[in-house]
Amino acid sequence: MVLPDGYFVAGCYNRGVNSGTRSVFVVTGGAGFIGSHVVERLLRDQPGATVRVLDDFSTGSEANLPFAAAAGNRLEIVRGDIRDLDTVERVATGASVIFHQAALRSVPRSVDDPLGTNARNVTGTLHVLEAARRQRVRRVVYASSSSVYGDRPELPKREDQPPAPISPYAVSKAAGEQYARVWTQLYGVETVGLRYFNVFGPRQDPASEYAAVIPRFILWALHGTPLEVHGDGEQSRDFTYIDNVVDANLAAASAPAAAGEAFNVGCGNRVSLLEIIGRLEKILGHPVARRHTPARAGDVPHTQADVSKAEKLMGYVPQVDFDEGFRRTVDYFRRSA
Repeated sequence: MVLPDGYFVAGCYNRGVNSGTRSVFVVTGGAGFIGSHVVERLLRDQPGATVRVLDDFSTGSEANLPFAAAAGNRLEIVRGDIRDLDTVERVATGASVIFHQAALRSVPRSVDDPLGTNARNVTGTLHVLEAARRQRVRRVVYASSSSVYGDRPELPKREDQPPAPISPYAVSKAAGEQYARVWTQLYGVETVGLRYFNVFGPRQDPASEYAAVIPRFILWALHGTPLEVHGDGEQSRDFTYIDNVVDANLAAASAPAAAGEAFNVGCGNRVSLLEIIGRLEKILGHPVARRHTPARAGDVPHTQADVSKAEKLMGYVPQVDFDEGFRRTVDYFRRSA
């Protein structure tokens, strides 16, 4: 059980911060979809390290941390808000790397709540950077987004293309990148930005009003509900399986040449919504109903990542292609249904 304040260590309440000498990694938003996968990989690949989660559990869930009990005192979970600088600084104490995943996600949500998006994504990121500076954290790896490119027609997207955000969410991510660069140049805090391209996989919440398209499509199909397709369904994305994103985070934490840079994290391919439906029908073995609705405000028609910079400077090469990742994701939701 996560208690209202302080934190628990593998289910045991503890009000202090680990004072041992082993390495400490902090994952903000560590009870969320992406963050929980980063936490799980760190626990697996860094056997001598402590992993400290900071999450306010507004969208994250204990269910995303099924490995917590087995982790013992190597996993510390702090219930707290990145909008509170004192909390962030306390959690950063003794850490060598912060993986900053906490954010108010979703373009439509940001259109509905631009102030909340700014408070969490801009002020929250600024707090993480400042806590890292004060506590002498070596590196901050932070989640940015492909949305910073906006709707410019050039494909694939390259990091040298100027940002052109068209939603409050995209603006918040672009602002976070600028703050990170300044904290590297001015204060010497090593920062690495990862521009995620439509991440999907197990543990992604399909039920939220602002849920991503893949888990929603799968859930609707499994329940016999017509799939809601915004626009004509020809819009395409560089859908990126979660394991690739975790690989990028771990590479970003240690690659010397990555400091101060931002990188695309995708697969370099595009899949349309209609193509996703076709693949889903093939896996399930039957057609699925669909209904078309108007296009959403702030959406872009197509995204595709050029990942050559990440490969060159971080050694990032996506290991799981869309079809394999999609199959794994459908299998996960089938088991969970």
